[in-house]
Amino acid sequence: MYTQEKPADSIALYPLTPQQWRVLADSLPATEYQWAMLHDFNAKSGQLCMLPDGKGGISKVLAGYDAEEGVRWAVAALPGKLPRGHYHLVADWSEAETLQASIGWGLGYYRFEEYTKPDNKARPVLYVVSAQQERAKAFVQAVTLVRDLINQPANHMMPEHLSAATAQLAKAFGADFREVVGDDLLVQNYPAIHAVGRASKHAPRLLSLRWGNPEHPAVTLVGKGVCFDTGGLDIKPSQYMRFMKKDMGGAAHVLGLAQLIMQLQLPVQLRVLIPAVDNAIGGDAFRPGDILATRAGKSVEVDNTDAEGRLVLCDALADAVSHKPDLLLDFATLTGAARVALGTEIPVFFSNNKALTAQLQAVSETSEELIWNLPLHKAYFEQLKSRCADFTNSGGSYGGAITAALFLNEFVPKNILWAHFDVMAWNNRDRAGRPLGGEAMGIFAVYHYLDAVYRSQ
Repeated sequence: MYTQEKPADSIALYPLTPQQWRVLADSLPATEYQWAMLHDFNAKSGQLCMLPDGKGGISKVLAGYDAEEGVRWAVAALPGKLPRGHYHLVADWSEAETLQASIGWGLGYYRFEEYTKPDNKARPVLYVVSAQQERAKAFVQAVTLVRDLINQPANHMMPEHLSAATAQLAKAFGADFREVVGDDLLVQNYPAIHAVGRASKHAPRLLSLRWGNPEHPAVTLVGKGVCFDTGGLDIKPSQYMRFMKKDMGGAAHVLGLAQLIMQLQLPVQLRVLIPAVDNAIGGDAFRPGDILATRAGKSVEVDNTDAEGRLVLCDALADAVSHKPDLLLDFATLTGAARVALGTEIPVFFSNNKALTAQLQAVSETSEELIWNLPLHKAYFEQLKSRCADFTNSGGSYGGAITAALFLNEFVPKNILWAHFDVMAWNNRDRAGRPLGGEAMGIFAVYHYLDAVYRSQ
């Protein structure tokens, strides 16, 4: 997808907004300008015009893009549209913008082809200077890992498969991998994880990865790993169950982010925790009305077995905070309510710290990835009250993303810097560099924040 060499026949690739096109058009030779006019090129988003060189080849490529989407996706559609050959960007961009466009180009190569005949046709390659190429590859590989894990069908991505993927990642970077499996969850005090996963023949487990210098700041990532979600005894309607292979999307996100941290050698002490379960229906499934113990010693009355993600997360969060990390982040495909609030393409986040909230919202702008804060409005905790337990796992009809975050907040002390990301982890439509299917959401913004805070220390 990339080359560090720019051959003499490399083709100039011009990403253009309509305003930039009007400026460039005035400087083009008359024949090239007429060719562009003949093909009605006006640099609208997604438009492509290949200018001929008079020898049967291409002299320049003009590609329209939407400035509001940012430069990351300016050329992301082109790997699937341009003929094979070498290309180089011609744009008045900063180094950071050029890097983002290079990442978008790499993501434009993504295909999930594990169960189909792969498309082996030669593709175009982009010249990227060596100083940026490794960083661009790291982001592309991290997003690819997230997408590949989510796109796997559930019969190939049960807790044991997620365990193998985590172990493989740990081995690749010299990290420590451990897991607690099946009834050992009860022995080692992870009762909520066990309760949610016990009905499945695929044993529930808690996965753990550790990496980095113990002297560095401690960053812990927790990811929801519900490998398939039937809804449990409160079974989902078929149309909502169809894509529940993506309910381990939070786990995929923290593994992709962990890979990025390790590959780019961020100076942190990294810990990753993934409660991995299959929320199956069976004779031993947990039931509405059950009262579950949790690692933190708090009792939870089950209002709805389809609110299982927060149950497995609460045990993992209780483990995480016992090590007093400098920063705790969790990712989860937690609520449909977050999608109702902001749609499927904007990750929702919550935080227990105003400064962290402001910093994360700020990097949304600088990283060109939209994430959005919703409040931890504690008055809504009233909806989680129980007559016979400390609280329930599901609230009323309104503010579901907030009540889910408030549930998790009960397991995170105020002195632990924490943010919770409620993500869709799925593209419902095809866009340049973002095909239908599993998707990484919030990773660019979060890594941008981590790099800014810990690289400078």
